[in-house]
Amino acid sequence: MSVAPVESIASLSSDLFYDILRRLDGPTLASAACTCAAFCSISKEESLWENVCSSMWPSTNREDVKSLISSIGGFRKFYADCFPLILNKEVVEYQPNCFLEYPEDWTEAEYYGDMNEFESISPSDFVSIVDIRYKEKPICSKVLWGIPNANGFNGWFYNCPFRIDLLTYADRDDNNDGVVTLSVSNGLPPIISMERERKDGKLWRELRDGLQLSWIVVNRKMKQAANLASWSPLGGQRHWPTDKDFVLRFGFVLPAKDILPCQVVECILIMKFRMVHSEQEGGGGGQTSLRLTELSMQLEDMEGAHVNGRNSLHILKEALSCRRSKNYSEVLESCHMYSKVQNELKEEKMRNESRLDRLCILSGIAAFITFCYCVL
Repeated sequence: MSVAPVESIASLSSDLFYDILRRLDGPTLASAACTCAAFCSISKEESLWENVCSSMWPSTNREDVKSLISSIGGFRKFYADCFPLILNKEVVEYQPNCFLEYPEDWTEAEYYGDMNEFESISPSDFVSIVDIRYKEKPICSKVLWGIPNANGFNGWFYNCPFRIDLLTYADRDDNNDGVVTLSVSNGLPPIISMERERKDGKLWRELRDGLQLSWIVVNRKMKQAANLASWSPLGGQRHWPTDKDFVLRFGFVLPAKDILPCQVVECILIMKFRMVHSEQEGGGGGQTSLRLTELSMQLEDMEGAHVNGRNSLHILKEALSCRRSKNYSEVLESCHMYSKVQNELKEEKMRNESRLDRLCILSGIAAFITFCYCVL
């Protein structure tokens, strides 16, 4: 059987082009759009990018989320905003005394900001679209409209530490609203005993290497979106606060220029799993599984202090306009620089406190000697 030769790629039907492109992931689709005019034209189809987004972020399959994405510019723009990660190069090398005026030298008005400036930023404008994957397979998708308790009595939200606990406040209409668990069926290694796990850390390595988090924040008024999660964990802690808990930390460094004196803050996303055991039928032992017990967001400044709700809204708003990068190592470099500067700041603060302690001791000794001399 002979196959008719193709004279040129332009002679192929647009339906065939579409069928080819709909099988591609986002980066490959974007690259294919640059190859020829036909691919470029068809790659602008919203249905292609809707398919890409639903594959990458299962939460975008919800009808309310689809309407939201359409209202802020469509799936193509949504992918372009949320696939690259936030890149913040505003983190500078540590210089002694560069942060020491914070927060004592700031007045209450300077620290909390002018209320009129924040009237245009409403907590109800923000939407959180969250997806968790383990070994490339989705295990949890949640959507949170607005920021919980932001309109509380006397506006307490604006002056209290900002925090979103997604497991507590997520929309009750989520399809998988309930307990999120991982087990051997998801690819977890079987755990014979916690004593062995404490020694070899096999389960911890599997979690750290296999879990991925996407936390997209959308501002409906600004029609902008950004992914505030680092996909892979930036750090974590085994067996804290109990032997059965595993904490993983995601996040990014966000700009806070003209908002806080430290100029940059850390968006910290915490994911915590706890080991549980379910008895098998017949009493033949138990199967080890992990339950997701915490998924939260908070903002901390360079000194580790929690940022209040008012400043957090402004920081989140600015983050949606941040520079993006597809170079993951470049993004991680800014996070590592932040940690380095933060550690140096803590060391400098400890040295200052140590010098102050010695000075107080010497002053006390001098006062005691003076007192003894006067008595004698």
